[in-house]
Amino acid sequence: MLLPRLIGNDIFGSLNNIERLQDQLNRLFYEDGKKASDEFPPINVWTSAEGALIRTEIPGVDPEKIDITVVNDSLTLRGSRVEDTAKDSHSCHRKERGFGAFVRTLQLPFMVDQDNVKAKVSEGVLTITLPRAEADKPRRINVVSE
Repeated sequence: MLLPRLIGNDIFGSLNNIERLQDQLNRLFYEDGKKASDEFPPINVWTSAEGALIRTEIPGVDPEKIDITVVNDSLTLRGSRVEDTAKDSHSCHRKERGFGAFVRTLQLPFMVDQDNVKAKVSEGVLTITLPRAEADKPRRINVVSE
């Protein structure tokens, strides 16, 4: 009979095969750390020889209460988003926006000039500019012939 065979151990083996295939597809499409993160706030980082540019979405977060700390090659972003509330006569039908405290720490591929880091918020997007430390910038070495 077909039904007992489907319910038996074969279904678990099939599920494992599907899961393995899904993992392979995820690696194929989301290599090199370009996969979307479930963490809040979502962060994009661009780097160049001059430094790094970080953009993160922080809607509903008071810019005055954002704490950015840079130590050597690490940046830590702390803050919190307050819970959305409605009028007393309303009951929540759907709640997808998260709230509460968050902490994100990123390690950059170089040391940062901590004295010249800049941060600004525009339309709910925080942009952090991190110049590369002068001592950590690549230098061209001239080769002379003798």
